[in-house]
Amino acid sequence: MKKTFNFFYILFLLATTSLSAQMTIIRSVADSLRDEGNLNGAIIEFQKMLKEQPKDVGTLYNYTCVLSLANQRDSCFKNLYKYIEMDTTVQPLCDPDFLNARQDKRWADFENKLINQLNIKFQNPYKDIEYAKKLWEMNALDQAYYDDIKLVEKKIGMHSSVSKTLWQMKNKINEKNQSDLIELIEKKGWPKSSEVGGRAASSAFLIIQHSDSEKQKKYLPIIKSLCEQKEASWSSYALMYDRIQISMNKPQKYGSQITFNNAKNTWELSPLEDETMVDEWRKEMGLQPLADYVSRWNIKFEPKKK
Repeated sequence: MKKTFNFFYILFLLATTSLSAQMTIIRSVADSLRDEGNLNGAIIEFQKMLKEQPKDVGTLYNYTCVLSLANQRDSCFKNLYKYIEMDTTVQPLCDPDFLNARQDKRWADFENKLINQLNIKFQNPYKDIEYAKKLWEMNALDQAYYDDIKLVEKKIGMHSSVSKTLWQMKNKINEKNQSDLIELIEKKGWPKSSEVGGRAASSAFLIIQHSDSEKQKKYLPIIKSLCEQKEASWSSYALMYDRIQISMNKPQKYGSQITFNNAKNTWELSPLEDETMVDEWRKEMGLQPLADYVSRWNIKFEPKKK
């Protein structure tokens, strides 16, 4: 998926970002054409960019994404193999842009080749490969179709019948995804980073983040226990803790949750449990100062002194 994500995924990424990490978003004409749904135009622009800079890994990856979206599978697989020789990363296995490519019989061979390369590069990080495969695909499904919904809402409005139909479809996908994940967890336990890799383990967390508060409450103690075993991220725990608090109309502890005020047309920080302690609590979770975090939404936060 190109470097634009749905809001909840951005919130997850930013809320779980380490103190030193930064996000950089670089846009191109090709990206803009893709955003507008002009896949053929985007393909042409990406080809021009790659002709000038054939070793640009980011451009090659985004080009391959668009080829999959356009269902140009032969070109997609050709460039996917080229990409993983340049940059061995698990990203293609988690990316919703490759759901079309996943329907092709060639996907299994590609996936196995990439896993083999990842095992060599990272010294066999996947003890339960089949569990990891399912979680990667679930991650892709969890993030699927948000770009399409965003485009429809921009073109014909968020209250249009098309938008409502797309949301109904997306909600059904999410419900099945959550059901499938819970079935897996009941059978195999919550995925551990040491068994399925960090990305697959975080995929389970992301999917549960999109479920109802009762499911989140059920798994929060398990996630906390895994954090204590260094099998999960404390920042992820903080994010889910806050979401549960907000769902119960209680103030959040770590300041990870923001809301959009339609009347003011601005983002706002959801109520805090203790402004004087929030940065100390965030630091314990490996999170950056709250003022830095919320500044991405043009929110100003000045903590009260004790």
